[in-house]
Amino acid sequence: MNPKISEPRFPEAAMTASRQELSNLPLNTIYGHIPTDLSGHMFIIAPVGSVASGGLPNPNATHIFNGDGMIYRLDWQDGQVTVKTKLARTPCYYADQATFKNLAYRSYQFRDHGLLRFSPSLGLRDEVDIAFLAFNTAKDSQERLMITYDAGRPYEIDTSSLEVITPVGANTEWKPFLPFSYPFPPVLSTSHPTFDGYTNEVFLVNYGRSLSNFLESARFIYDLEQLPQEFEQLLSAIAQLLDNNPLRIPLGMFSKFSQGVWQQLIGWIENLLGTAMPDFVYLLQWDGVGKLQRWQLMLPDGSPVRIEQSMHQLAVTKDYVVLMDTSLKIGPEQILNNPIPDSLETERLLRRLLTRSQQPNSPIYIVRRADLKADVTTVVVRPAVIPLETVHFLTDYENPDGQITMHTAHLCATDIAEWVRKYDISKFDAPKSAPLWLGGMLANGQMDVGRLGRYQIDGETGQIRDAKVIYDTRRHWGIGFYACQEKLASGLPPKRIDNIYWQSLGFWPELLTEFIYNLYENYPYRAVPLKELLQREEAFNRPSSLFRVDTIKMEVADFYDAPSGYFISSPQFVPRLNSNGSSTDGYIVCTVFGGNNNEIWIFQADQLGAGPICKLSHPQLDFGFTMHTTWLSAIAPRTANYDIPVRQDYESLLNQPAIQQLFAEAVYPHFQ
Repeated sequence: MNPKISEPRFPEAAMTASRQELSNLPLNTIYGHIPTDLSGHMFIIAPVGSVASGGLPNPNATHIFNGDGMIYRLDWQDGQVTVKTKLARTPCYYADQATFKNLAYRSYQFRDHGLLRFSPSLGLRDEVDIAFLAFNTAKDSQERLMITYDAGRPYEIDTSSLEVITPVGANTEWKPFLPFSYPFPPVLSTSHPTFDGYTNEVFLVNYGRSLSNFLESARFIYDLEQLPQEFEQLLSAIAQLLDNNPLRIPLGMFSKFSQGVWQQLIGWIENLLGTAMPDFVYLLQWDGVGKLQRWQLMLPDGSPVRIEQSMHQLAVTKDYVVLMDTSLKIGPEQILNNPIPDSLETERLLRRLLTRSQQPNSPIYIVRRADLKADVTTVVVRPAVIPLETVHFLTDYENPDGQITMHTAHLCATDIAEWVRKYDISKFDAPKSAPLWLGGMLANGQMDVGRLGRYQIDGETGQIRDAKVIYDTRRHWGIGFYACQEKLASGLPPKRIDNIYWQSLGFWPELLTEFIYNLYENYPYRAVPLKELLQREEAFNRPSSLFRVDTIKMEVADFYDAPSGYFISSPQFVPRLNSNGSSTDGYIVCTVFGGNNNEIWIFQADQLGAGPICKLSHPQLDFGFTMHTTWLSAIAPRTANYDIPVRQDYESLLNQPAIQQLFAEAVYPHFQ
C-alpha cells in the first residue's frame, strides 16, 4: 500500500519581506559549518514592496516583482559571515516616498499597476530590483557594480556602502517609449546588460514598442475612485458568464477581438496626439567613463527590429552581441489588469479580454561587433528563431569560425508575467476551492516541464546548425536562475562555459490556477500530457532542485532535490580560496524557503548530491522571493569619477512649479 502523499503549502517565507536595513549582522549557523576557504562578498537583490506597502506582501496583491530593490551583501571571512542590506534609493524612490507621506504632494503619488509602479504626473518608477552587473574599465583599481531593471536605467552603486551613486547614462541618452515629458521618463531596458572583460565594454539595450502607450491611454481612468454600482453589476455578470459557461466561450475570439479594438484605439490616440509610437531597438555601448554610444537595430529588409515581449537578457561573444525577445511579456494585460484598484470585477473582465499567452518561440537578433562603428547610426541584425520560449541564456565567449554556442533554459508554458489574484483558484481543486491566499505571487504553475538547450548558431547567417535539448519530467519544473564560473584567476571571464548550475522552483499545485491552465492548455510544444500534468500524486513528486549541467556532454551531471515543502532560489558560484581554477572547485550559495523560514544554504559545487554543508539564518534577515546574485572578491569605497548630477539630469523635465518644489525639497537634497 502506497503511503499517503503529503501536500505541502507553498512557503509563506517567500511571500513576506522586511524593508528594515541591516548593518554587519552576524548570521547564525543552524546546520553544519561555514567553510574557512569561502571568501569574498556575495550580493543578492530582491523586491521588498514600496513605501505604500511597508514590505511584502503587497496589500493589493499586485505582482511580487513590483517593489523597491533591497541589496543584500554577505561578507565571508575566516569562517564567519555577516550581512549588510540597503534599499536602492534612486531619485524616483524619494519622489515616491514624498508623494505618499506628504499631503501637499499626494495628488502626484505613484500607484501599483501590475508589474509596474506609475504616476500619471511623474512617470514610471525605476525600481532596480532584478539583477547586478560587475564591470570595470582598464584604469579602474577595483570592480564596479550596477543594479538593473527591465523598465528603467541601470544605476551604479558603491560596493562598500551599497549607496546608489549614479544612473548609467543621462536621461537625454535614453529614449522613452512614451513621447511625453515625464519627470521620470518611461524607459525599457534589460535586466541583464553584458560586460566584455577582454575589451572592458558594457552592452545595454534601449527599446520601445508601438503599443507601449497603454500607460498614457489608461491615465483617463487612473483618477477614478470607484465605478457606479450599476456598472459594477454589469461587469460582474459578464465575468460570471465567462467563468461559468461550460463551453468557455472561445477566449481566443475575445482576445483577437479585444486586440483588434486595442489596435484601433492606439491608432486613434496617435492621430489625436499627432505623433506615432514607433518600434525601436537601440544597442548601447558604454566604456564606463563617457557617454553611451548607440546604434538602431534594423532587419535585413530595412524595417526596425520589433520586440513583442521584452529583452530581459543580452549576451556577448568575441565577435557578436546576441539579443533575444524573451518570454517575460510586458504588455497592456500586465498594466490594465488593475486600472481601478477598488473594482475586482473590472480587473477580472480586463484580464479575460486582454491577456494573451506568451510566444512559444524565442526570436534572437545577432549583431556583428565589427559593424558597431562610431560613424554609423544603424546596424543590420541577423535574425533567427529558437523553438521554445526562453527567459535566461548564456553564450560562450569563443565563437570559432563564426559559430555561436548558446545555452538556454526554457520555461515552457510557464508565465512569470502572470500573478495570483485575490479571486484565483487552483486548477487542482476547481471549481469548489476557495480563492488562493497567494495574491501577488508568480502564477508559476507550469503548464509543461522546463527544458535545457544548447544551440550552435551561425553568427553570419543566423542559421541554427545544431540543437540539443534535454529535460527531466521530475526535476525541471520552473527552471529559473543560474550560476557559473564568472571569472578565472586572472580576473577575466572563461572563454567557454563547461558547467552551469541551474535551480528549478518545483511544481506547486497552488500556483497552477484555473486561469493559467486555460491560457496554456493548447501549448504547441507539449512534453507532458495534460492528463498526466494534473495527476495529483505526480504533482507532489516534482521537487525544487539544484543541478549542474555538463554543457559539453549536455547532461545533468549532479543534482540535489529540496525537501518536501522547500524551494531553492538565487544560486551563486563562489570559487574556493586558492582554487585550482576549475568551474566546480568552489561553492554554490543560495537562498532557500520552507514554511516560514528563509535561509542561506551552502553546497560544495562538485558534490551537490551530498546536500548542503551549511545552513544560515537570522530572525532579522527577512527576505522574500530573491532574484539574481553576483560575487566580488573584494569591495571598497567607489573611486570612479563617472557621475550624472541629479539636478542637471532632471531640471529640464520639470515644467510645473509644484513638481519643481517637490524635487527641491524631497529629491535633490539626497544627492548633493
